[in-house]
Amino acid sequence: MKIIILGTAHPYRGGLSAFNERLALEYQQMGHEVEIYTFTLQYPSFLFPGKTQYSDDAAPAGLTIHRRVNSCNPMNWISVGREIAKKRPDIMITKYWLPFMAPCFGTIARRVKRNHHTRTISILDNIIPHEHRIGDKMFSRYFVGATDGFVAMSHSVLNDLSLFNKQKPRAFCPHPLYDHYGERMDKNEAKTLLGLDADTHYVLFFGFIRGYKGLDLLFDAFSDQRMKDLNVKLIVAGEFYGDPKPYMEQIKHLGIADRVELHTDFIPDSRVNRYFCAADIVAQPYKTATQSGVTQVAFHFERPMLVTNVGGLPEIVPDGKIGYVVEPDKTEIANALIRYFEQGDEDAFVQNLKVEKQKYAWSNMTDAITNLYTQINQ
Repeated sequence: MKIIILGTAHPYRGGLSAFNERLALEYQQMGHEVEIYTFTLQYPSFLFPGKTQYSDDAAPAGLTIHRRVNSCNPMNWISVGREIAKKRPDIMITKYWLPFMAPCFGTIARRVKRNHHTRTISILDNIIPHEHRIGDKMFSRYFVGATDGFVAMSHSVLNDLSLFNKQKPRAFCPHPLYDHYGERMDKNEAKTLLGLDADTHYVLFFGFIRGYKGLDLLFDAFSDQRMKDLNVKLIVAGEFYGDPKPYMEQIKHLGIADRVELHTDFIPDSRVNRYFCAADIVAQPYKTATQSGVTQVAFHFERPMLVTNVGGLPEIVPDGKIGYVVEPDKTEIANALIRYFEQGDEDAFVQNLKVEKQKYAWSNMTDAITNLYTQINQ
C-alpha cells in the first residue's frame, strides 16, 4: 500500500517523532511505500514551554520526510490537503494527542478525502487532554468527524472516544515498544557513563516534567524516613515543561537534595539507554494518564516499573509480575519502593519482562491499522 503519516517527525524531537518514524520504518520493512508529512511550524511558543522543539540528532536514515505543515495557517492546511490528495495514498495516518492540532489535521483530512480513495485513520494518544483548555471538546469533535477509523492505545482513551462517536470503526492496540534507543548495557557501565556511584541503587523518573506526572509525589515518597535509611537515590531525567521553582523548593523543604540527581536537560536519543540501564526501577507516579511511551522504553530495556493506578498504566504493568501498581499517594509509592529494594524483586521481574514485552511488537500496531482499513472499505 501507499501510506502517508501526518504528524511530528525530524527535525522535531520527542516521543511523537520517535513513534511516527518507527511506525514508518515498520511499514517500509513490510514492503509498503511510506512518506511522512511533518511541520514547518508545530507549536506557537505559548504551547511549548520547553527550551527547544528541535533535535540535534541526524535525520533518520531511509525515511522520506516532507516539511510542509503549518499548524496555525488555514490556507496551508488546504494546500497540504490538496497535495496529499493528489498522491492518492491508500491510508493517511495521524497521531492525535492535543486538540490544538484538530483544526489543522481535521481540515487536511477533509481535503484528502475528496479524492474518494484515501482512508484516514488516527492513532489516539488522548482524545481528552490531561491539561484542559476552552474549546477542547469542540476541536476534538471536528477532528473525529474527519477520521474514518481509530486505534486507541489504552481502554480509557477508547472509552473517551465514545463521547464523540460511537459508530466509526475502532480498535485497541497497546503502545508498541520503543526499541530504537540503543542496546542494553551493564548497569555499572551505565552508571559510570552518567557519573553515578556504582554502590548506590537508583530509581528513575524519565521524560518531560509536567504537573500531571506526579514528580512531587515521588519527592514526598523519598522524604519517608524508611527511604532515607536505604542506599537509594532518585534520578530525574527530563526537561521541565513549566516552572521548575516549585520542585526546587520542594527538594529543599524535604531535605532530599543529597538523594536526588537532576539531569533536567533534554535527553538525546543516543543517551537514553544509559539512564534506563543504570536504574533499578522506573517510577511513573502519574496523577492522570492514558498510556505512556516511558513504559515501552522500560520494557525494551527490561527495567521493572512502579506505576500508579490511573488510565491505561495498570493494563500495561501487571502488579507484582513486572512491577507495582499503587494509588497516586506518597505513602503507597514509598511502601512499594521499600518492598522492592528490601525483598530483592528485581531478578524475578526482569525474567517476567522478557516474556511480557513480546506483546508489544510493532507488527501488532500495523495489523490493527490494516484490519481497520479493511473494515472501513467493507
